[in-house]
Amino acid sequence: MGRFIVVFVGLFFACSQPAAVVPPTDILTLKEMSELATVEYTVTKIIKASDDKTWFKVGDRKILISCEATIKAGIDLSLLTKSDFTTTDTSIQINLPSPKVISISLPPEKIKVEYQQIGFFRAPFKTNERDELAAQAQKQIENSIAELGILEQAKVSTSLLVGNFLKQAGFTLVSISYGVQNPKNVLE
Repeated sequence: MGRFIVVFVGLFFACSQPAAVVPPTDILTLKEMSELATVEYTVTKIIKASDDKTWFKVGDRKILISCEATIKAGIDLSLLTKSDFTTTDTSIQINLPSPKVISISLPPEKIKVEYQQIGFFRAPFKTNERDELAAQAQKQIENSIAELGILEQAKVSTSLLVGNFLKQAGFTLVSISYGVQNPKNVLE
């Protein structure tokens, strides 16, 4: 019975001790993740085109195309340096690169002709015309990224992910900033 109590007390104290704090050089292993995507959005864009404004062509030609794009955003951890970290025994302040769009994917199988009306004397839309409409959809999606708040959401998700990682590394106070912005305390 006495041996059981000693083992139990030893295990209790071993488990209740805080995790050893990881030195900043070990934290730089985050760089190995390179581009870390923390949000993914799926956006559908509808493009319509009408070719009935020319006086010398008889009949209308209209098309409605839907395009589904996947947008991934996050941060580039390969840009981290030792100067981006300030640590004490249990606290860390880290300056991360600003979030950016990592990829925009517009797979061909997600581009669909939803509606098409072609007059009797008109030729159907050619492949290159459809491709131009898909390129127009991609450009419009790229221009709407700020409105969608993707980069702000990437900042929130990155803060949670990196903050939890640093908490697991043994830090009790984690302060995260992006670019030249003021630090933001998370997970205190």
